[in-house]
Amino acid sequence: MTSWPSNQPPVRNVSDEQRRNWKARFQDSDRAAGIEVTEDFEPFNQMNDMFTRAFWDETVRTKDTDAFFSSYRMKTAPRRGDGFTLKDFALRNAAWAVSDMVSARGEGEGKREGFQAAIELLTPVADEQLEIEDSANFTQELKEIAKLFGADLAGVTEHDERWLYSARVDTRDFSESPNELPEDITHVIVLGHSMDRELVDTYPSALAGASTGLEYSHEAAIVIQLASYIRNLGYEAVPSMNDTGLVIPLAVKAGLGEYGRNQMVITPEFGPRLRFSKIFTSLPLTPDQPKRHGVTEYCNICTKCADQCPPKALPFGAPDTTPPNQSTISGVRKWSADCEKCFSYWAKLKSDCAICMRVCPFNRDFSSWTARIWRALATSRYRKLALWWETRFPNGVRLRPKDWWASLAQR
Repeated sequence: MTSWPSNQPPVRNVSDEQRRNWKARFQDSDRAAGIEVTEDFEPFNQMNDMFTRAFWDETVRTKDTDAFFSSYRMKTAPRRGDGFTLKDFALRNAAWAVSDMVSARGEGEGKREGFQAAIELLTPVADEQLEIEDSANFTQELKEIAKLFGADLAGVTEHDERWLYSARVDTRDFSESPNELPEDITHVIVLGHSMDRELVDTYPSALAGASTGLEYSHEAAIVIQLASYIRNLGYEAVPSMNDTGLVIPLAVKAGLGEYGRNQMVITPEFGPRLRFSKIFTSLPLTPDQPKRHGVTEYCNICTKCADQCPPKALPFGAPDTTPPNQSTISGVRKWSADCEKCFSYWAKLKSDCAICMRVCPFNRDFSSWTARIWRALATSRYRKLALWWETRFPNGVRLRPKDWWASLAQR
């Protein structure tokens, strides 16, 4: 495996000079994206994410968390409840199979690729480099190539080292490891992967977890293919899923959507019903501009996701800069979930939960004219009318998993 030299290594103990540099470089684009970074900002250490803490932090790790992880690969946890049968767990785990194969490749080196280490490619960077005369045209062409490989959305933003993890995780002993990128990274390509709406409608259930696994498996293939294409053009490209850095601020700055109360990027096309991946590259691309559609203003008056969160992990108030615990980045004014409460509920279910995605009023099929009318109202000064509509005719009613299975025979 290749050893990568550090490119603008992730920063710890941020100096005043570094803060001034970041402010000069990113202040305008942050403002356009609705991102407010304070003087307390520190890059996030991946050792503190909930999925990592569940292995090293005795205040988090329990028999339930161990059983949660083992249910995905080694021992399923079927029970009588609808949505948690053997078939439900079998489908969920099968949906994850391709992603699992990729993430398992580097386990002997402590690299869980796509999650706690970047995905490493067999494709070398070609010696001959494509000459790009028109950056804007090439960027649009590249987005179409991404969609050819299977991405639903594609955007570009400039490389911003603030969102890189200050350290990645060596999964052999769950210790800190350097988080490095190749030299000359200039941009990040952010890809959106829409999730199956009917499966999402069955949350909370093991069956619904198949919607998550499917997109991780899909995005693993897509980022590998697109990054290989870029490398064949003679430019550096590092495919990435949850690893290396935080994707939400990159997706927002790439113009793909806005940050919502439910901690998700809410897009005009699919609402919150997406996974995101990214590719760090040295290609000379034209970055997209952040787009404010009015989602934030709607979330300011809507608390449906927080109301329906079983462990009450989502906030009801305005965005603030106080992290509930160490699993939230410091120094960013935003809505922040209590990740400890959230993951504790996941562990008890033995599967992921995305009720907040299912019930989000933006989780609609926008091929429907009524959904498009609702979206137009919700993102305008008539948002209170959209809120009344959502209260009177609620979106995101749960589909019983047994009804999802029964529907297969009708297709």
